Amino acid sequence: MVIFILISLIHVYWAFGGQWGIEAVLPELEPRKELLKPSRMATLVVAGGVLGFALVHATTLGLVSFIRVDYLGICLIIIAVIFAVRTIGDFKYVGLFKNQRAGLFAENDTRYYVPLCALISLNAWMTYYLF
Repeated sequence: MVIFILISLIHVYWAFGGQWGIEAVLPELEPRKELLKPSRMATLVVAGGVLGFALVHATTLGLVSFIRVDYLGICLIIIAVIFAVRTIGDFKYVGLFKNQRAGLFAENDTRYYVPLCALISLNAWMTYYLF
């Protein structure tokens, strides 16, 4: 839950012009040439979605009642699938099976982002089965 809140906050920071860490989180066509240039709105949508994931997990812990318990399992499965797909990747620039392995993003993706996404997916599946 805490990691989701932190990820959401960093996206809000980026949406409003923050530059810290931005060069390490966007896939590159070649070194120093970004594949994506997300808009402020897209970045805020990601921040909101990730905050929603935090609220789902907070609901499973009984800290808030963000959603009805009837829908909690579906939300956990959605989170698990989203992060499992991100772990696998697009077979080109992101994920376990990416072809583009050069550059700062690719190195960080392999070292940090893919394992984090795999753990988040596994956590959501386990929470679903234990809930």
